[in-house]
Amino acid sequence: YCVFSLSLMAQQRPQYTQYILNNFILNPAIAGIENYVDVKAGYRNQWQGLSGAPETSYFSVHAPIGKNFLYGTSTSVPQGGGTNPNSRSYLQNYMASEPHHGVGFTAVSDKAGPFTRTDLNLNYAYHIGITEQVNVSLGVAAGVSKIFLDRSQIILENPADQAIGMSANDQFKPDLSAGLWLYGPRYFAGVSAQQLLRSPIGFSDDPVTYNQGRKVPHFFMTAGYKFYLGDDFAAVPSLLVKMVSPVPVSVDANLKLAYKDRFWVGGSYRKDDAFAGMAGFNIGSFMNLGYSYDFTSSGLNTVSNGSHEIVLGIFLNNRYKVTCPQKSW
Repeated sequence: YCVFSLSLMAQQRPQYTQYILNNFILNPAIAGIENYVDVKAGYRNQWQGLSGAPETSYFSVHAPIGKNFLYGTSTSVPQGGGTNPNSRSYLQNYMASEPHHGVGFTAVSDKAGPFTRTDLNLNYAYHIGITEQVNVSLGVAAGVSKIFLDRSQIILENPADQAIGMSANDQFKPDLSAGLWLYGPRYFAGVSAQQLLRSPIGFSDDPVTYNQGRKVPHFFMTAGYKFYLGDDFAAVPSLLVKMVSPVPVSVDANLKLAYKDRFWVGGSYRKDDAFAGMAGFNIGSFMNLGYSYDFTSSGLNTVSNGSHEIVLGIFLNNRYKVTCPQKSW
């Protein structure tokens, strides 16, 4: 059991199937991309039925700052929400955002076996239009990670083994992330890196004799493109590539089919791991909800019932009554 739990730490950040609904949780450059306060809460129960499997909860919030962005600029839309972002006419009316700042906050709690990790980060991004319809943004996030080891869940052959000592259960480590995001009316692309500081992690009473682990950098590359299927329908294929040494490269391929700004369905494939079905809908100009279920395709499918994930979004200070994201759809 101890070996299984420790092996989970090689990929130290949580897995998300619905990254397309909240890329901000992976890339700080998205902070402030819309002209309202974007609040998201997510929960993921991975490999349900498997003892000690990962369980993740998160909360995120981000918003633009600066009067030039919020009032009367190209990012503003008429009262009532403006053009349906899944229609062809939206492409004709789309204009890049005015230069502006974005700020945000993320809190993530991830439990895997005897390990519980909590990450708190403050985010900052700067957005600038490089053409009439294309924006680029740069973002950074800084914060702290708290890593807790529940020794009561570990069974050792030698109870006196100092590789797992009896000193403090909690460790606090600084954290730093950075990202770049490019977006226009029909596409987005981004790169980001988390855990850039490579802080040491160890729970031994004798760190000289026993090697200490480290937080390893996680690199993400993602891109998506919108295809219009008539005036009210759109298809958005997207790709996420995650690189974490020494774990094999992880590749997610997603397809989201949206009708107007009301509801959507989709599917996902994660190489050598899982297939997923997804669905979601927007509730007026205040809330949206997404759900996904992963069908495990790896060897764990004999002991796991799959993975559930739910994401709830709330639009605050939505003065233009937008019912669907205008810049990240």
